[in-house]
Amino acid sequence: MTTAATRTDPDLQRAVLDELRWDARVGPGEIGVSVRDGVVTLTGRVDSYARKWAVERAAHRVTGVRAVAGDIEVRLEPDDEPTDTEIAIAAARALEWDSFVPAERLDVTVANGWVVLRGEVEFGWQRRTAEGELRRLRGVRGVTDLVEVRPAAPPPPEEVVRDLLRALRRRPGTGRVDARLVGDAVLLTGEVRTARDRDEAERVAWSAPGVRTVDARLVLTG
Repeated sequence: MTTAATRTDPDLQRAVLDELRWDARVGPGEIGVSVRDGVVTLTGRVDSYARKWAVERAAHRVTGVRAVAGDIEVRLEPDDEPTDTEIAIAAARALEWDSFVPAERLDVTVANGWVVLRGEVEFGWQRRTAEGELRRLRGVRGVTDLVEVRPAAPPPPEEVVRDLLRALRRRPGTGRVDARLVGDAVLLTGEVRTARDRDEAERVAWSAPGVRTVDARLVLTG
């Protein structure tokens, strides 16, 4: 019997709270954690979107967690809140400084601290990287990613799946992961031992040409 199968909801709640206290990026704050049937619901307030993301990722790392619902409010201190213009300038610079992001093909709009990202990239991982750069900026309350993924010469879907499965098999922790393509989204199913293996499977899937989203429905067995 696996560890994931034997963990009760109270066990998971304690483990998630311990992980939040352990992660230095989360910082002080009142985050509520409730668990039902392995699904974690997070509530509370943080002072940045980056910290909200860190809280959610910390919960995802806990073995046995099936899904995470983040109902966390981002609330800035009035004296520490940059203007939309300052956020937009910082966003443009962040994209320009990342050598993996085609900044010249992206547009940023900011309203009340909420960033809307538009444009076109060749790979899904570029879209994801650009969004990640904006999440970390001070003053950002949220990001809406409307970037389109348009490969220069999209290969046939069966070729994408074949090459993706080969890439997963080459890695020791993702050999039991299956993948299929649903439109421009990759669906990952199967089992992995650790959260690191799950993250690696997602990273591999994001590298597939033409992929806009990755849905990782992987079971942790470690």
